[in-house]
Amino acid sequence: MALTHRIATQADIPIIMELMEASMARLLPDVLTPEQVAKSNASMGLDTQLLDDQTYFLIFDGHTLVGCGGWSRRRTLYGGNHTRGRDDALADPKFEAAKIRAMYTHPDHVRRGIGSLIMELGESAAKAEGFETAELGATASGILLYEKCGYEVIEDLSEPDENGVVVPIILMRKPLI
Repeated sequence: MALTHRIATQADIPIIMELMEASMARLLPDVLTPEQVAKSNASMGLDTQLLDDQTYFLIFDGHTLVGCGGWSRRRTLYGGNHTRGRDDALADPKFEAAKIRAMYTHPDHVRRGIGSLIMELGESAAKAEGFETAELGATASGILLYEKCGYEVIEDLSEPDENGVVVPIILMRKPLI
């Protein structure tokens, strides 16, 4: 069956959270230590500003939610409502990058083009609003996809927590024009 998509709404929060939890619980242990997986919850999650801005996509295979993710015209690079360091100010499309945000794929549906579709949808929407560049905060599980989509590593933003646990977050960027 062909993948379909639609813009997420506040009413979709329960199914989005369920997908995010399944994705993190089953996919992150393949690339992170148990300590890193536990810490990931501090930097990953749902940012409801994306829903309010109507820039967050749900991807379906038939009636089954298999992926979610989107983009943002705001300055916050990554994280959920609870993440420290948020900046919800609007970015200037001519001088600042759009942000590809909060991509999750259901563990039973990986390697089927879901991530690539989310990237395409987000980049196209950002470009239509005049953004010339897109960037993202890549986790260990997404770096290969992002490189395949033309993103280049800019900077390692990873920082240890108070216990010395580091969850990789890599700033990556791509021109949209």
